[in-house]
Amino acid sequence: MQLILLERVEGLGNVGDEVRVRAGYGRNFLLPQEKAIEATDANRQVFERKRTILEEKQQDETQKAQAEATKLAGLDLSITRAASDSEHLYGSVSTADLAELLKKIGCKVERRHILVDEQIKSVGEHAFRVRLHPDVTADLTVKVEAEST
Repeated sequence: MQLILLERVEGLGNVGDEVRVRAGYGRNFLLPQEKAIEATDANRQVFERKRTILEEKQQDETQKAQAEATKLAGLDLSITRAASDSEHLYGSVSTADLAELLKKIGCKVERRHILVDEQIKSVGEHAFRVRLHPDVTADLTVKVEAEST
């Protein structure tokens, strides 16, 4: 299936790129999400008329994501969990916990956009990333503290 991308899709291409994808991916994801249109002659003409608007929109979204990333980078995050004497957590800190922590601070971040390289299962500082845009990620750290009994 030949498509024209209307926005940047990670691992596929940028605005205006004409890409070939499997029919299911195009039909079930890209077309319903309005991330692409079919590559017909009529659609190519429509796209060329809208190209500047779409590129400006993409650039604006990238700038907003970069501003949000700098805002997030300055945050001091901490979370308290039950831990053993050897500072090993009973359970772990999940992406849902991190999303809830960011939500309390006032940042709207979806759980699926939080990237943790390895599970957080001990007391201390741990790094994680938040993907705000396909081109923009914010590096954050969370300090995990043991509950005092």
